[in-house]
Formats: sequence, C-alpha cells, structure tokens
Amino acid sequence: MSAATIVFDLDGTLVDTHPDLIGTLSWLLEEEGLDPIDLEAAKKLIGHGMKPMVEKALKLKGRGGTQDEIEAVYARYVAVYETRLTRDSRPFPGMLDALDRLADAGMILAVCTNKIERLAKKLLYELDMTRRFAFVAGADTYALRKPDPRHILLTVRDAGGDPARAIMVGDSDTDIRAAQGAGVPVVAYSGGYTAVPLESLRPDVIIDHYDSLPATVARLLDSTKV
Repeated sequence: MSAATIVFDLDGTLVDTHPDLIGTLSWLLEEEGLDPIDLEAAKKLIGHGMKPMVEKALKLKGRGGTQDEIEAVYARYVAVYETRLTRDSRPFPGMLDALDRLADAGMILAVCTNKIERLAKKLLYELDMTRRFAFVAGADTYALRKPDPRHILLTVRDAGGDPARAIMVGDSDTDIRAAQGAGVPVVAYSGGYTAVPLESLRPDVIIDHYDSLPATVARLLDSTKV
C-alpha cells in the first residue's frame, strides 16, 4: 500500500500570514490615499490568492474600476509584500510538531496554495519549513488553482503520492470545495481565515488545534480506507 499524502493549504492553515498580508495591504491602501483595512475583518479577503484580495480591498474602498488599475496596484503589492514575507508571520501553534509526527508515520507532506509559487517557497524557506515538504504547488504552478479540484490532484501526483490515499488540510471554502471535488477527505482548521462558517461547508472534520491533527488523520485514513 502506498504512503498517504497529506496536502496543506498555506495561508491560514500552515502559517498565520495575515499580519504581513494585511499589513502590506493597509500600507498600500494608505499609499493610494485610502483608509487602511482592519486586520481582523481583512482575514475574510484571504484564500483565493493575493490578486483577488487586492481587488476586493480596492473595491471596498471604491477603487479598482479598471483591470489596468488593479494590475498596477497588485504589482506594487507583490513587490512590497515580498520584502516582509515573514516579518510577523509564524506557523500556527502545534503545526511543526504535527508535521514531524505525520512524517515520522511515513506520510508524504505537500503544500497546495493559491499564493504565487515563488513567494510560497520563499516564505517556507525563511521559516525553515521547506525540508518538510515533498512538493509545493502555488497559484501559478499549473494553469488552474483551487477551488479547482485538479490543483490538489496534481499536487498529490507531483509529490509522488496517490490521490486515492490523500487528505487535504485547509481553513477556507476554497480548500474544502477543492478537496470535495477531488474526492479527498478534508480536515478544516478553525483558527484560519474562513469567510463563512466551516460547519456550513461540511468538511469531514473540524479541528481547533494542531495537537489533534495526527490522530485525526489516522482516524480518517482508517475510516475511509484511503
């Protein structure tokens, strides 16, 4: 039997990145002559990728009426964000230990994120997390991204795993819908950035702390026989 593959979302799942994502966004809005955005409220903008986040933020402030404007502001956002990727971003409590326990159990670990691949890899490198993952897929790795189920399926394939023995760990509708479409069990983390109640999305399991992740994964693997 092949090793199980555990696929993780990045922002709001592996790492609490919102201080730097939204801190950069607030700085940029002020540079554009707009009011900054509230850190907690802005969490709901995260999940579909940085460009949709910037576009939504602009439109909330009455801007972003043309694609050219959105592209110009987004390019500035990426340039500044890259300089502060891990200024305040850190792995969620219990995550590193959970990853080690899953790896010790012989599981393949991978990342499937709607963050630009280059930035995702740089962030993981700066947090000394790169070595833990067999493969990292970003928003631009393939010609598609979550919630397209193929984003997860291709990630599993390129990590050397089997989609029939995979589990997704995420925090938002984007992750859950992609996993459900791929026929992959999904564990939802309640401490992330979901814009809608997790219960309404019907993930297989909701966890509140990563201390419980290894046991949760083991139960899912046993109950679903994946």
